[in-house]
Amino acid sequence: MWTPTEEEKYGVVICSFRGSVPQGLVLEIGETVQILEKCEGWYRGVSTKKPNVKGIFPANYIHLKKAIVSNRGQYETVVPLEDSIVTEVTATLQEWASLWKQLYVKHKVDLFYKLRHVMNELIDLRRQLLSAHLTQDQVREVKRHITVRLDWGNEHLGLDLVPRKDFEVVDADQISVSDLYKMHLSSRQSVQQSTSQVDTMRPRHGETCRIPVPHHFFLSLKSFTYNTIGEDTDVFFSLYDMREGKQISERFLVRLNKNGGPRNPEKIERMCALFTDLSSKDMKRDLYIVAHVIRIGRMLLNDSKKGPAHLHYRRPYGCAVLSILDVLQSLTELKEEKDFVLKVYTCNNESEWSQIHENIIRKSSAKYSAPSASHGLIISLQLLRGDMEQIRRENPMIFNRGLAITRKLGFPDVIMPGDIRNDLYLTLEKGDFERGGKSVQKNIEVTMYVLYADGEILKDCISLGSGEPNRSSYHSFVLYHSNSPRWGEIIKLPIPIDRFRGSHLRFEFRHCSTKDKGEKKLFGFAFSPLMRDDGTTLSDDIHELYVYKCDENSTFNNHALYLGLPCCKEDYNGCPNIPSSLIFQRSTKESFFISTQLSSTKLTQNVDLLALLKWKAFPDRIMDILGRLRHVSGEEIVKFLQDILDTLFVILDDNTEKYGLLVFQSLVFIINLLRDIKYFHFRPVMDTYIQKHFAGALAYKELIRCLKWYMDCSAELIRQDHIQEAMRALEYLFKFIVQSRILYSRATCGMEEEQFRSSIQELFQSIRFVLSLDSRNSETLLFTQAALLNSFPTIFDELLQMFTVQEVAEFVRGTLGSMPSTVHIGQSMDVVKLQSIARTVDSRLFSFSESRRILLPVVLHHIHLHLRQQKELLICSGILGSIFSIVKTSSLEADVMEEVEMMVESLLDVLLQTLLTIMSKSHAQEAVRGQRCPQCTAEITGEYVSCLLSLLRQMCDTHYQHLLDNFQSKDELKEFLLKIFCVFRNLMKMSVFPRDWMVMRLLTSNIIVTTVQYLSSALHKNFTETDFDFKVWNSYFSLAVLFINQPSLQLEIITSTKRKKILDKYGDMRVMMAYELFSMWQNLGEHKIHFIPGMIGPFLGVTLVPQPEVRNIMIPIFHDMMDWEQRKNGNFKQVEAELIDKLDSMVSEGKGDESYRELFGLLTQLFGPYPSLLEKVEQETWRETGISFVTSVTRLMERLLDYRDCMKGEETENKKIGCTVNLMNFYKSEINKEEMYIRYIHKLCDMHLQAENYTEAAFTLLLYCELLQWEERPLREFLHYPSQTEWQRKEGLCRKIIHYFNKGKSWEFGIPLCRELACQYESLYDYQSLSWIRKMEASYYDNIMEQQRLEPEFFRVGFYGRKFPFFLRNKEYVCRGHDYERLEAFQQRMLSEFPQAVAMQHPNHPDDTILQCDAQYLQIYAVTPIPDYVDVLQMDRVPDRVKSFYRVNNVRKFRYDRPFHKGPKDKENEFKSLWIERTTLTLTHSLPGISRWFEVERRELVEVSPLENAIQVVENKNQELRALISQYQHKQVHGNVNLLSMCLNGVIDAAVNGGIARYQEAFFDKDYITKHPGDAEKITQLKELMQEQVHVLGVGLAVHEKFVHPEMRPLHKKLIDQFQMMRASLYHEESYSRTENVFFNALCW
Repeated sequence: MWTPTEEEKYGVVICSFRGSVPQGLVLEIGETVQILEKCEGWYRGVSTKKPNVKGIFPANYIHLKKAIVSNRGQYETVVPLEDSIVTEVTATLQEWASLWKQLYVKHKVDLFYKLRHVMNELIDLRRQLLSAHLTQDQVREVKRHITVRLDWGNEHLGLDLVPRKDFEVVDADQISVSDLYKMHLSSRQSVQQSTSQVDTMRPRHGETCRIPVPHHFFLSLKSFTYNTIGEDTDVFFSLYDMREGKQISERFLVRLNKNGGPRNPEKIERMCALFTDLSSKDMKRDLYIVAHVIRIGRMLLNDSKKGPAHLHYRRPYGCAVLSILDVLQSLTELKEEKDFVLKVYTCNNESEWSQIHENIIRKSSAKYSAPSASHGLIISLQLLRGDMEQIRRENPMIFNRGLAITRKLGFPDVIMPGDIRNDLYLTLEKGDFERGGKSVQKNIEVTMYVLYADGEILKDCISLGSGEPNRSSYHSFVLYHSNSPRWGEIIKLPIPIDRFRGSHLRFEFRHCSTKDKGEKKLFGFAFSPLMRDDGTTLSDDIHELYVYKCDENSTFNNHALYLGLPCCKEDYNGCPNIPSSLIFQRSTKESFFISTQLSSTKLTQNVDLLALLKWKAFPDRIMDILGRLRHVSGEEIVKFLQDILDTLFVILDDNTEKYGLLVFQSLVFIINLLRDIKYFHFRPVMDTYIQKHFAGALAYKELIRCLKWYMDCSAELIRQDHIQEAMRALEYLFKFIVQSRILYSRATCGMEEEQFRSSIQELFQSIRFVLSLDSRNSETLLFTQAALLNSFPTIFDELLQMFTVQEVAEFVRGTLGSMPSTVHIGQSMDVVKLQSIARTVDSRLFSFSESRRILLPVVLHHIHLHLRQQKELLICSGILGSIFSIVKTSSLEADVMEEVEMMVESLLDVLLQTLLTIMSKSHAQEAVRGQRCPQCTAEITGEYVSCLLSLLRQMCDTHYQHLLDNFQSKDELKEFLLKIFCVFRNLMKMSVFPRDWMVMRLLTSNIIVTTVQYLSSALHKNFTETDFDFKVWNSYFSLAVLFINQPSLQLEIITSTKRKKILDKYGDMRVMMAYELFSMWQNLGEHKIHFIPGMIGPFLGVTLVPQPEVRNIMIPIFHDMMDWEQRKNGNFKQVEAELIDKLDSMVSEGKGDESYRELFGLLTQLFGPYPSLLEKVEQETWRETGISFVTSVTRLMERLLDYRDCMKGEETENKKIGCTVNLMNFYKSEINKEEMYIRYIHKLCDMHLQAENYTEAAFTLLLYCELLQWEERPLREFLHYPSQTEWQRKEGLCRKIIHYFNKGKSWEFGIPLCRELACQYESLYDYQSLSWIRKMEASYYDNIMEQQRLEPEFFRVGFYGRKFPFFLRNKEYVCRGHDYERLEAFQQRMLSEFPQAVAMQHPNHPDDTILQCDAQYLQIYAVTPIPDYVDVLQMDRVPDRVKSFYRVNNVRKFRYDRPFHKGPKDKENEFKSLWIERTTLTLTHSLPGISRWFEVERRELVEVSPLENAIQVVENKNQELRALISQYQHKQVHGNVNLLSMCLNGVIDAAVNGGIARYQEAFFDKDYITKHPGDAEKITQLKELMQEQVHVLGVGLAVHEKFVHPEMRPLHKKLIDQFQMMRASLYHEESYSRTENVFFNALCW
């Protein structure tokens, strides 16, 4: 028994089911089903693809999924319980599946394979989401990838754009139209850039600053190719700025063994680093990756004598470089690792080792050389973008490879508050040492230690490079025989902050001997403390250190022995009285240079900063110290931010009157410093300080006093830099003020509350005072006001801590109201004012309904003023968008009704006016540029349309009622209705929203139809009876028609799933508007006549909408129109004429519309069976004319349908021409529409010209020419003809026609026109033109006689079967073939034009089964023309070239002979029973004409007896012989006589072998004469023709004798012999005596 399911409601088909059981539901794998009932392993339900078809299917074929069921029961709705993006992927893939296959069919192979790849990716990403094993960050990333691919596919398949927010599809009902518009823009950008979805909603306060995205280079050393050094090597990688000439990053160290592999086996495949924190500015620098190769081994590589093998030195070997700029483009595009080979060069002179990289970059090839062509480092590079957290998240595999983080020297552009560093970078620059009595220079090695105050060597405080552990000592590389070494080696000293004070560096200098013992002899040392006595660290500079002499016996155990000595010149100057009798003596001729750079968040090198922090030690210098704070670098200030702020407020408390202003200025400086993008991330540090560490409970009084004093001074001071800085710092000043007041209030239990409120109010009075000043003549004051307005919205949140929402809103209203109006303000200030209002609207304050009630009027007032003057439209639209967004979010609150009312009163009219202005500009630019909605106005148009729609959507009955009631007069109401109808029409005409913004378009249509429903009652009520206004009504009807015809509303052309969604959400809005249209039409009454014929065309367009209900609604309107015109004029000619024009124009405009056939079919139904217009017409008194009209239109429909099909572009020219001729004749003969007829004449002419049918093109134009007279009547501009007189147009046409006849070699047709033109020119005495036309005529005569023309063949074609177009169906035509075209070629051409057709192999007329079948049959055979000009052809002296023309031109009749035997066939002589079935075809027009083929008008079939056939054969042969002989006699044929030879041979030989003899046997026999007494006369005629033939042959042989070539004499003799035999074979010798005499006479002649 079937029972309703409770849990099993939704599932996926996992195995296809063929429905092979009763009531079985056919299911394909992957389909989804909704389950209704279950019974013993079976389910009953529906497929979501076909929700109307119920059936049963096996339960084990279904994989069940959890679902939400609403409205349980018969009409329940089931939605799968899964992530919405998973559902979207599923639905999208199903939709793409069918489209994807079509791509292959349409040969879009590239897109086919790309889409397949994307679909596979989507399936994989969907699987990852469903696995539920991803972290939140990974889920977000997967969703981002999914949405990018979904949008890409939809874009390329021409599907709808999906608006999203945070990767989720948005519900258009839950957000304002403005927000929906922005989301569409955001999704469009996402598609175009193939990047992550960006929410383009206006950022709230605090999100306005974009953080620069850092770049990072991932570098991995793959191998050191062909490493022939044979020793261990250290490879140092760093980033080098060639323009600055300095290294900008730490070094990355890779230690390799002598085989080129990593010295540490664990480092295999893990020799990689990440160069971090490169800014966009860095990426534009001339950066290089520089690799220095240091070998660890003997002093000289190839000299084993130089030093013992057990001693290893660090020795320079080579260098390689790679330009970042050269590879940046490829790295940016690739987005993955790319390999590069860096060629290693060695230095020619070791003394220049420190500059080798610069020399390689500069290509100073004399200073370096390549040891091997293939000697190089193979590295891979990858460019990464984003902060480190993002990089770790997106590239976890990189960090699993033992990645060495390699930082920039110094701080990055953005310093993060948690970024704690204490790194001292020391560069071993150079040294100058004495030779020391040696003959050669020394090999100097520097050893460095970091020692604490107690002399202990600090462990692991020296780093040669990232990627290797820290060490306790540093040994420099050794330059061979150099007393002035230049090292340039950077070492990082990561010294703990607690060990920094008191620590020092010691540098020991040793000479590395290359003798046998290989000793390293100490000969000197230098040192440097890390911190000065004043507490500052070693400055970032080059330091020259004193070198002190020592030897191997010297001890450094007591470091105090040398720490008391001066380490450098500055140190010496500080303590000049140093005793000379010391253990260590300074070597005055030797020096040692180092440079340092500190990157520390804990230590400072700034004396002024230290003085501030220790201000109590210098009480008399406080004012100077506070003044010098401005000169401290930002990096130093943010490092000690909390300490500095504490110090400032302690100083303020110490003496408010004395130091108050200076502390205020210092505070302003620090606050503004945090506005810098580099320190922006320290704002949270400042916030935390204010909330948790700030203790200045009395500070607010002084801060308010100083701020007020600054503002009050702004009217007087000329220099206002300090005031502007204070204005920019307003946000944090208020944070300090409010927090200070809170602390004071807590401490005193709320004392002095009134004084505080009063002081704040006075401060706001000062703010309003500053803003009310006229700044048009003072640029300084202008900047002050701008700074104040920019900062003003940032203080609202602080004020809300101390005041109520209403109080703060009143403060803000007073401030915004104090600003001058837009008329009395400069443009730049205007922008700032609006930006301040925009930020006010975006603030938290505005989200409270209590504040909006106060603020909205002033905001709307300012926007209204700007819109009226068309100023700053983009900013205004942004403000409106934010307002509508808030109102939509708060739409459940009661106060919103009042707010919407306020906006309707203030904005609706000005919004409409603004839109009309913008759209008219857009239209003007479209006309100039030839493009729709240019980019410069498209954005503004879209913004304001979305604002208008947002407002209309928020309006309810009450708002519309108040709006309509508030109009003072009907003229005002009329103006409003015209505006809003015009805007709506433009919305649909201009396509403001792109075609694929379906969600936006549908919502727009819904808002329009709702608005029109509200307004139509006002239109009917105010403008129907005596106050009827045609303009308003016409605007309304035009809008309704445009609305119904919108492409986005044509639901028939979209998928069923999408159609169901739209119908469920909005219904069929076309039907809603059609009912509204019908209702308004019915309300018109007698005023309907005003819309005839104007609205006939538009209403007809509505009937073409393929929606039955819409069509049924429109039928009574058509009947009404016919009825009203019948009443007024007694006929409905206007309705008929307009209808025909509209139908024709729809065909012309409908190119490319695939559904046009269906649309025409629907219109035919409109005029077809019941219920229809015909039903209503038959009930009227004007029944007959009505039925005639409907019939006529229906026939026109059939022809237009054929025409539309042929014009698609795929059909052949013949079809197009035939169809056009058919339609053109219909306009002329049946409808009598001359203008349409002329239009199609020109269309047909153009087709002929394209097909190079010049003669036919001329005949076509001649039709128009014949309609014109030789009169001076003026003609209007028409088609491509200018305004001119009828005479001029006819003359131009004649000239063109003559030209076309000339190109078609039909000069005989052009000559009469030449004569006609000549007659006109002669009558006007236009002798110049007359001369020209006469010469033209003469040249045509010459052409006729001189130029060769081919005689075309003619073919009869029958088109049988119902599959042919209407104009060909079951008809027969005769076609004029092309030059050289024979029957086989013609038949092949026809079959290629009709590929579905079957060629009939017999000439018999087909029966009804073929005529009525749904197929195509072609019957083709050649026919013979029957010329009309027989007289010309029979004249002997007319040249054959003239006769040739008349044989095949002006021919209307054609003949086709089919031989057959009647009765038994005579085997001995078949001529006795051989009858001929002769079919004569008469065409509708002569060929050639306006087409190469014409329909057969009449066919006559006669049977020709054997005797009659013999007479015609002999007679035709005689004519042919006579014509040919005549040509030779009159010397028209020159040269050889072959043609005559062949003709004579053919006749004589045939006669000898049976031709004439057979006729004699058949018809001169006594039996035949006895049986056919009635044929006596015909027998006599045949005898005479035979006699005539012998006579003609005799003359022919005589002519042949005269012209024959000597070589051809044997043939001539043979012909004479055969002729004798032919003559002898005749029955009656006596009758041929004459012939014999003639023959011999001819021979003599």
